[in-house]
Amino acid sequence: MTREQAPLHPFRRIASDFAESRIALAGLALLGLIMAVALLAPLISPQNPYDLAQLDILDSRLPPLAQSDGGKTYWLGTDDQGRDMLSGIFYGLRISVAVGVASTLAALAIGLGFGLLAAYFGGWVDTLVMRIVDIQLSFPSILIALILLALLGQGLDKIIVALVAVQWAYYARTVRGAALVERRKEYMEAAAGLALSHARIVFRHLLPNCLPPLIVVATVQVAAAIALEATLSFLGLGLPITEPSLGLLIANGYTYMLSGKYWISFYPGVALLATIVSINLVADQLRDVLNPRLQK
Repeated sequence: MTREQAPLHPFRRIASDFAESRIALAGLALLGLIMAVALLAPLISPQNPYDLAQLDILDSRLPPLAQSDGGKTYWLGTDDQGRDMLSGIFYGLRISVAVGVASTLAALAIGLGFGLLAAYFGGWVDTLVMRIVDIQLSFPSILIALILLALLGQGLDKIIVALVAVQWAYYARTVRGAALVERRKEYMEAAAGLALSHARIVFRHLLPNCLPPLIVVATVQVAAAIALEATLSFLGLGLPITEPSLGLLIANGYTYMLSGKYWISFYPGVALLATIVSINLVADQLRDVLNPRLQK
């Protein structure tokens, strides 16, 4: 086989496919910028917006590009407590992204286990798992999250638990469907004929072939988790004021919208929208890359 005919490494092929879509590249670049801002928030923020020693109530509700008496420029203005909005958005991104990623990974692990268990063993195990999944998916996600947070209270760990409880069923149904298709293929019959252990068949042969659709679903669910957390925080049931997310920042300025202080809610809303859109753009391209039927 010549070098020109040699197949590309999977990661190089994915990178090549991403390079063919300008929209996907733009989404990936925006997502990379957002992730960098979230990770480096304490280092690049003009102030710690939740350190009382750095706040001045006289600087409250200043418009964008306004300067304080000390000569400090507030590029995106300040909120009702005199907190720099740009710094608040950086810190809010950090919390929102952390909640979205952490809840998605935990829900993915739980849903993956139950989905593989149901597809591999079938019978009453499959019936029991899928009836639980069906019951949960029959209720709106936000309703389940609201009930759990009403019982658990506010807090970063509480919101992650609520989001995991909402999301895991999506992964269980997705991995079960993919595993049932793989379960009927010849390589699975050959593995069973060689008397391999159940664990080796599942984790060595079945699981790797179920990952592509899960990667796409997990990417989309990160955006969904961030949006749901923002909704719950906006309603006052998510994170406390000491752990600000983008949803909480939007809620803080909601009462000032009609008085012309639009920036308190507007700029966090733009940051939330940019985060969700960039993740969805990347997920859409991943779907095209990882689905052989959609490849050129």
